[in-house]
Amino acid sequence: MGPSGEAICGGGQSQSMQPQVVWGFCLLRGLPGRPMGDLHVAEIRIIHGKEFFIQSCGGYFGGSLFLSLELDGKVAFFGIFDSHNGDAVAKQLQKNLFNNIVNEGGVWSDPAGATRDAYLLTDRHILDSTEKGGSTAVTAMVCELGGRLIVANLGDSRAVLCKNGKAELVSVKHDPTRPVEKANIETRGGHVTRFPGDQLRVDGKLAVTRAFGDKEMKEHISARPDVADIVIDLSCHFLVLGSNGLFSMFDDQEVVDSVKETDDPVKAARQLVEEARRRLCEDDISCIVVKFQEV
Repeated sequence: MGPSGEAICGGGQSQSMQPQVVWGFCLLRGLPGRPMGDLHVAEIRIIHGKEFFIQSCGGYFGGSLFLSLELDGKVAFFGIFDSHNGDAVAKQLQKNLFNNIVNEGGVWSDPAGATRDAYLLTDRHILDSTEKGGSTAVTAMVCELGGRLIVANLGDSRAVLCKNGKAELVSVKHDPTRPVEKANIETRGGHVTRFPGDQLRVDGKLAVTRAFGDKEMKEHISARPDVADIVIDLSCHFLVLGSNGLFSMFDDQEVVDSVKETDDPVKAARQLVEEARRRLCEDDISCIVVKFQEV
């Protein structure tokens, strides 16, 4: 990460993949003197291995059929990890989360389930190895076989899909302002308060209700993600992942309208991050723009 005030940007594209994906990212550090707390990942892998299916036969005989298929295909994985109380947890996510999703199996048959299970497994590993700190997360996985987009999140990082030119929120905000999240905290024995400050916090400390890590609060918060399973079709133009630093400055349609101004996803990500800073965001700001293209 470069000096405070200097944006770090980059991008890439898939080769011989359907749907074709082209992406750009941009990260900008917050207040001077504070280490960068946002980390990202953007990569494509060829996934080899067996997939197991149980298919209902129905009809006269009933029962089910157990199938084992050898499947190869490409998966593009993108993620933003917004840490708090140090970056140890975000670094583990950057290194291990995608590996754990792949190792769970089911990337082709049940990618949403594989993602959900891998989030929980990764959190258990983090709790075993890290005493303090935590991280929110938003991830997106583009699966070549079936043309599926799997979006998962914990906390207040966000994913917005541009569909037919309109913003569609495909993540869920996990914070105490949502009654269901507040109720979950209280059911677990925690409490929600505005002290210190004016923001609702879990046990007076954490502004989100779900996160990786945070060992000292794990009885009260969850690492179970919300997961969206979306079929990518011609109505899906692009996806934007962003940390809370980005989306605290924009509404969802503003983000989509800004990205539509350029075909270059790197430029689109940079424009959003720099505009968030101009709007006086003091937090770390991170953005990934993923554009879908027909081969």
